Amino acid sequence: MKFGIIKERKNPPDRRVVLSPEACQKVVENHPKAVIIVEPSSIRTFSDEEYKDRGFEVASKMEECDVLLGVKEVPIEALIPNKKYFFFSHTIKKQSYNRKLLQAILAKNIELYDHEVITNQKEQRLVAFGRYAGIVGAYNGFRAYGLKFGSFKLPKAEKLEDQEALIAKLKKIKLPNIKIMLTGRGRVGNGAREMLDAMNLRKVTVAEYLEEEFKEPVYCQIDASEYNKRKDGIRGNKPDFFANPEEYKTNFTRFTKVTDFYIAGHFYGDGAPYLYTREDVKHPDFRIKVVADVSCDIDGPIATTIRPSTIAEPIYGYDPKTEKETNFKNKSAIAVMAVDNLPCELPRDASNGFGAAFLKHVIPAFFNKDEDGVLQRALMTKNGKLTKRYKYLQDYVDGVDS
Repeated sequence: MKFGIIKERKNPPDRRVVLSPEACQKVVENHPKAVIIVEPSSIRTFSDEEYKDRGFEVASKMEECDVLLGVKEVPIEALIPNKKYFFFSHTIKKQSYNRKLLQAILAKNIELYDHEVITNQKEQRLVAFGRYAGIVGAYNGFRAYGLKFGSFKLPKAEKLEDQEALIAKLKKIKLPNIKIMLTGRGRVGNGAREMLDAMNLRKVTVAEYLEEEFKEPVYCQIDASEYNKRKDGIRGNKPDFFANPEEYKTNFTRFTKVTDFYIAGHFYGDGAPYLYTREDVKHPDFRIKVVADVSCDIDGPIATTIRPSTIAEPIYGYDPKTEKETNFKNKSAIAVMAVDNLPCELPRDASNGFGAAFLKHVIPAFFNKDEDGVLQRALMTKNGKLTKRYKYLQDYVDGVDS
């Protein structure tokens, strides 16, 4: 089995990679029949020389490989027909901007395995960059807070080498006695929590957060069962919420009255209520002044997130009265950090973490006849057609929006 590490060609450039040089070495050690060729790249976080030093061929020979491994979408013109590809296609939610990409994949008889649908038998994702989004998102949020109030300056995350460097910078800042809210207990939320804990910030309970004042900065981490409640007044829970989101309404506004800085690291599903609306933001009791929206659902559950921001310009302001964008330093503005590709700012750490999961859960499937069905569940296209699991995308492929 010959694997190819492809060059990332999407703009803006993405420096991440599925397998680091060290991960590649582990692949061939664990699976002697595996061969890996690395396509030359000047932007990859690991240099061509680092792969060569581990004994891997670096050459433009992707057409010789059976399986091609990438991170972001491959431009249509760069797709090689009749190959197996792994990358984030951003098509499973019928994203209109990638319809032509999926059409081309089918036309070129490509077998597409989307990283986003690599799951175990319980449908839980096995490989993801979410933890690193949370790590960088929390850091960027504190950076936005410092710039908003002129209290401290942090360098951009992309200028620092790794998570430890981010933590070292955060430990040097002095925060006022603010309350920090963190939603989500998945990969993203827990990645953000790593940074709060590394700063030695005190974690408090919901009751303490809502009712008490503190002489130090504190944070509270909550999940869906704490920021939503059933419309009928019956006590709800997380499984019920995820099964019946339309039966719930937000219970988050109780937190907006006491929160200074909000980190959004939750998953938002179809039919779920907004955490707060634009009308909620206009209320005199709405206290939040800085939002780090790591989840970054545009015009969604976090009403202040009106567009994604960029690594180059990560912060914008939201004016509650006009509902328009403004200078984030304006007194009335809410500073919003909504970068939608945060792991790109920590490419080495993100690549190492992703590669470790890929090495553990995906690579073995090529050599054990896919005994756990990992490849089968992630395979979206085969023989020029959508596989049974992804037939729901047929209207999307045909150009009919459902």
